[in-house]
Amino acid sequence: MKVAVVGAGLSGLSAAMHLAGRGHDVTVVEREATPGGRNGVLRQDGFAFDTGPTVFTMVDLLDDAFRAIGRRTSDYVTLKLLDPAYRAFFADGSTLRVWHEHKRMREEIAKESGSLDAAAFDEFVVWLRKLYIAEMPNFIDANFDTPLDLLRNPRAALELVRLGGFGRLGPAIARRFQDERLHRIFSFQAMYAGLAPAQALAIYAVITYMDSIEGVWFPEGGMRAVPEAMARAAEEAGVTFRWSSPVRSIARTGDGRASGVELEDGEIIPAQAVVCTVDLPVAYEKLLPDVRPPRVVRKGSYSPSAVVWHLGVRGEIPEDKGHHNIHFGEAWDEAFTDLLHSGRPMRDPSRLVCVPSLDDDTAAPDGCHTLYVLEPTPNLQVGRIDWAQEAPRMRERLLAFLRAEGYPTDIVTEHLVTPVEWEQQGLAAGAPFALAHTFRQTGPFRPANVDRRVPGLVFAGSGTVPGVGIPMVLVSGKLAADRIDRLR
Repeated sequence: MKVAVVGAGLSGLSAAMHLAGRGHDVTVVEREATPGGRNGVLRQDGFAFDTGPTVFTMVDLLDDAFRAIGRRTSDYVTLKLLDPAYRAFFADGSTLRVWHEHKRMREEIAKESGSLDAAAFDEFVVWLRKLYIAEMPNFIDANFDTPLDLLRNPRAALELVRLGGFGRLGPAIARRFQDERLHRIFSFQAMYAGLAPAQALAIYAVITYMDSIEGVWFPEGGMRAVPEAMARAAEEAGVTFRWSSPVRSIARTGDGRASGVELEDGEIIPAQAVVCTVDLPVAYEKLLPDVRPPRVVRKGSYSPSAVVWHLGVRGEIPEDKGHHNIHFGEAWDEAFTDLLHSGRPMRDPSRLVCVPSLDDDTAAPDGCHTLYVLEPTPNLQVGRIDWAQEAPRMRERLLAFLRAEGYPTDIVTEHLVTPVEWEQQGLAAGAPFALAHTFRQTGPFRPANVDRRVPGLVFAGSGTVPGVGIPMVLVSGKLAADRIDRLR
């Protein structure tokens, strides 16, 4: 079958590889000159900045895409385990490191938090693994046609209930550990799902499992090396790429069936099926203007946004800092209230500082480093912030924070990304983490990857099933390929 894939981000590349491996004739159409999508790169003044995700987990899902076309990941990209995965810094001056190896993490907890929490960690890991085993094949790596599909494996559903998966994540962590710092380390991942830990379902502890237990990896050559490797392998497997080719619309036949894509210059690329990885609200608005979006797309709640400050700096990184550094503010629940309800910048923010140049020799010139500084902010749906005025103030606050924490601040080059820029890049509500994973926006209640009014069109990416994050969008590409196989 001839298939057009709109977008060469991770979900589109995953879909293309799975489709090509199943014998389809695949053309990927990408508006930019290079692959990556949200996993992109900014080259500026001799520095290379990864502009999207900084945490790569669940390498086996990337392996699945390469195996689909008879390749091995290791032949195209080298992945290094980051250990510790994170260094956590707290308002009281204390620190904790999140190690990959169970024994070492247990020792860290015993030293910093005591023997009771160390023993609790053993049971916590068992709980996480059981959650993952129940969720992954049955509720994540699965297409849904109706909510009743949740019951196609009653045993797995009952196991999730037994494990407390439909309770709340924050309380589930708090019941297990006495040290409040561990509550934060093992629940901040709810932010990826767009929710405060106190509101997130405990099933999203699966994200904690992915990075705290399975490990965080970093590709040689930066995060951008992964989509570059996928595109190279896909092309070798027969996938055609059309770079610098913005899509104007999904072409359709008289009965509404997808029949290819129309480019901005008027060219039609014919296809018998289309995979669209554009953020769903934007896809309906720009590519399917005569199709009314489903209610969850029109009325959905979005994850918080973020300001990301890319910095090229001269100087050395302090010895106590690593690749991923989480600086927790003293406030916790109040910070989420600011983000999700009040719509204002966090009064006591927690921030992520990544230093990719510690593990990527190509990121910065000699004597320099790259910094990726992220502060969560309200999205444009919730917030009423004038970013033209707030951006300079945010920059000054972040600069003062970096100085206080000992990072080098002799700035050579910089680029500050606000929610307005995320929206300009095609992300609804200026939210790079897409729709929040509330119960009503999860599994079969999340926007489906098919719209029966447009046969032959399948969606992939973080706005549809299974959701947000590198592992999830890789799975979404595979699920899209599964859908198209059913069209044969």
